[in-house]
Parts: sequence; C-alpha cells; structure tokens
Amino acid sequence: MALLDDAQVTEKLKSLDGWQRKGDEIVRAFRCGDFVGSVDFVNRLVEPAETMGHHPDVSISWDTVTVSISTHSEGGLTVADFKLAAEIDTLI
Repeated sequence: MALLDDAQVTEKLKSLDGWQRKGDEIVRAFRCGDFVGSVDFVNRLVEPAETMGHHPDVSISWDTVTVSISTHSEGGLTVADFKLAAEIDTLI
C-alpha cells in the first residue's frame, strides 16, 4: 500500500470531522460520557478493525477514547487509515 504525501493527507483530512494529523498518524478523541461508555465504544471498534485487517491504537481516559491510526507496516499514512477513520466515525 502506498504512503500518502502531505498534500494527499491534508486533502483527505478535510472529509473527516475532528481528526488531526500528528506526525505519521491521524488522531481523534471521542467523548463517551463515562468509563462504561468508553469501553463500549472501544468494543464497537473491534468488528470494523478486524473486518478491515487494520487496527488502531486506542487509549481510554475515563470518558474519553483517543484513537490513533497509522499503517505501521508502511511507516506512515495510507488510504486504509482514512477508510478506518471514516468507519469509526459512524460508531459514535
């Protein structure tokens, strides 16, 4: 899978609400109401991540889940990262 260049990343970010580029990742924090809501949200991430064979890094801090996505095998951002981010956005 080909890495996206800076211009492509910037363009693709325009179609994703709340996602930001941080180095070689795209990141978004999701407010889930409380810890139980955060865990529930993370559990909902499992199916699309497994289906796509593409797994985000996830951090839970009580009512907030921070999701970071990168194609580690390619060393940066690819189209797959943006597809997964769009799918995650449908879960909240």
